[in-house]
Amino acid sequence: MKTNLIKDQELMKILDIDLKTLNRFKQIRSETMAEAKKLSQRKNRKLKVLGISGSARDLMDMSQEDSNSGELLKNCLGYCEKLGAETEFIQLKKYNIKYCKACYSTVNTQCHFYCSCYPKGTPQGDDMTNILYDKILSADIIIFATPVNNFKISTLLATFIDRCISLDGSLSPANPQAPKDKELNIKHMKFIELTADNNLPGSGLLRRFTGKVAGIIVTGHEAGAAMAISSLSMILNNFGMMLPPFNSLYAMSSVCRSTYEDKPIVLSDCYDEELKALANNLVLAAKLAKNCKITDWKNDYTAN
Repeated sequence: MKTNLIKDQELMKILDIDLKTLNRFKQIRSETMAEAKKLSQRKNRKLKVLGISGSARDLMDMSQEDSNSGELLKNCLGYCEKLGAETEFIQLKKYNIKYCKACYSTVNTQCHFYCSCYPKGTPQGDDMTNILYDKILSADIIIFATPVNNFKISTLLATFIDRCISLDGSLSPANPQAPKDKELNIKHMKFIELTADNNLPGSGLLRRFTGKVAGIIVTGHEAGAAMAISSLSMILNNFGMMLPPFNSLYAMSSVCRSTYEDKPIVLSDCYDEELKALANNLVLAAKLAKNCKITDWKNDYTAN
């Protein structure tokens, strides 16, 4: 390990920390390496598919219609089940998900897992911290479904994606009693930059989406599907997710028709074969991915 090349006394001098703080940094590294090893132990378990619906529409709410993208997602999950996978349908509108406070943009180790802005199991915690993070961790495949809202993904899905940053590299806080100690967190990040070994998963930042398979379903009235899919694909790829061939589907109506005609068009059997193919490609990719550990996929553990 790199730490063998830098003695403790030198590290303490460079980082301006005491031995207790250095040992805490080392403890976090040891725990994260153990977590990385645990995340890779998935070869013999049944495939788990998580369907994330980002639509706000509901028959009993203001729109007076259920979600088109949500219905297509349900159909795709049904095809995944026929292929032997276990599935779960998540409607984000039913969960309390608070906005990301952008700690990661200050310093990487200012953002934590689990999210320390909304601590798990406390009155300040929300459903992202208390429920959804664990569901994401257990999934092999995640299918993201969203309508086109102003040429982009929905607000609900964007908020969910923003909060996923806690899964993408974040560690335990250096000081659990003061998790937002900026000065200490900067020193922790410098420790990672000096000591992380890219051949030892978890020795630095841990990107928990790595090796999971991503699918995308987008619906809309007209333009915007390509922009929504493109931006979401870039985010998910940057998270470390696998994007197999033909991993996205968009079901569109037409500007030449009125919006009240959208539903029968978008939900017609026109898209059944695409949904079956999408399910097949995602399950196939997940089966292939099980032949390697998620920690076999390489990234720079010292930065994100």
